[in-house]
Amino acid sequence: MTGLIDEFRQVWQGISRPSLAFSVGFSIACLALSTAARWILAMLRPDVYFTPYFPAVFFATAIGGYRTGVATAVLGGGLGVAVNFGDAPSSLFPRLVLFVIFGLVCGLTIWGVEHYRSVAANQREIARRLIREEEYRKLVVDELQHRLKNKLSTVHAVLHQVLQNQPKVWDSIDHRMRALSATDELITRIDVGGCDIKDLLLSELGPYGHVRFTLNGDRLFLPAKLAVSLALILHELATNAGKYGAFSSGRGMLQVSWSMTDDRLNIAWDETEGPALGEAGEPGFGTKLLASALKPFDGKTEISFLKSGVHCTMQCRVPKA
Repeated sequence: MTGLIDEFRQVWQGISRPSLAFSVGFSIACLALSTAARWILAMLRPDVYFTPYFPAVFFATAIGGYRTGVATAVLGGGLGVAVNFGDAPSSLFPRLVLFVIFGLVCGLTIWGVEHYRSVAANQREIARRLIREEEYRKLVVDELQHRLKNKLSTVHAVLHQVLQNQPKVWDSIDHRMRALSATDELITRIDVGGCDIKDLLLSELGPYGHVRFTLNGDRLFLPAKLAVSLALILHELATNAGKYGAFSSGRGMLQVSWSMTDDRLNIAWDETEGPALGEAGEPGFGTKLLASALKPFDGKTEISFLKSGVHCTMQCRVPKA
């Protein structure tokens, strides 16, 4: 009995197809229940011949497929014609008309159920393929992160070997290398569970020196997907600040502020005392990233190149964790 229940559950959920014996047995059980229901209804209406067999055709098709549905419809129609409950005389012609209507409705029912079965099977296959592709993507990303960590460790070791006689230079590089490694590890973790926005900013900006930036805002937990998107944006802004902006000059400073209004997050990125910036060139990958990364969260990013430095505002909706 347990095996039959388990097979029914797997068939109903689309995990497996039923065996021939199970399909035949299920069809017979449906016909038996429909005939019993017809016998009970005959106490009220003796002229109910085919209506109780519609559910039998529907469920037989849903479980066993269109062949089982057709066989159930034929047998149900035969029972409706041949078997008579009650003492009231029955006329053959009205029963034949009802039989034809029963056949047409059963045909439409079998077609509709089979069409739904094929669509559901196709959707399940797409879902399985997406799951496999996601597992493969995660495997590739994990491997890339592992290789990146190994390369960073190798670079760290090579620089230490080369600069072992220059401790001052090594001290200025060592903490930056370690901060970059910590940032990579943080991004790996937030892809699963999210993180606090302040931890994210400290991880991204730490390599440039804690005296070069100020953070203003309360603790705020970011869900994983939003945290990853913001990490990409902040990494791009911090990289540009190190190449062309506030972090590329000795006096440059950065202030990052954030606040919540209802369920929306507002972030302001303000650079000061950096070198003069020229007009922006053709949009590159970074510009496209800034423009599109927050769209899934009903957000946007606006960046301005002022005389005082880069000013960037980010707005988005924070999903419930």
